[in-house]
Amino acid sequence: MSTDASGGEATGVPVTVTADAAREALSLLEGEGMDTDVSGLRLFVQQGGCAGLSYGMRFDTEPEEDDQVTEQHGLRVFVDPASMNYVGGAKLDYESGLQAAGFHVENPNVESECGCGESFRT
Repeated sequence: MSTDASGGEATGVPVTVTADAAREALSLLEGEGMDTDVSGLRLFVQQGGCAGLSYGMRFDTEPEEDDQVTEQHGLRVFVDPASMNYVGGAKLDYESGLQAAGFHVENPNVESECGCGESFRT
């Protein structure tokens, strides 16, 4: 399901969320005492990093009026219109391994990434 916060159908290709990412984010949301029926994970793009743009994520209690809201595996993801231009069609995953664990954005819009994978250019 993908709508804008006013209830209308969203434009653009939504962000997809893996079951692992949703499970981890929901666990963190609940740990913060947030209502997972209303709250969600905000994915956004900001200026920064050696390649020019970087991803940001935070929990929000509710979407903004013009956000695209995607709900998958019980997790609500909020993306503002400007960020959607960069992350539309991306996949949010959670990876855990021996050296690092965390959320990872697989973005088909990226032309190049920096060596550490923290910033990108479209």
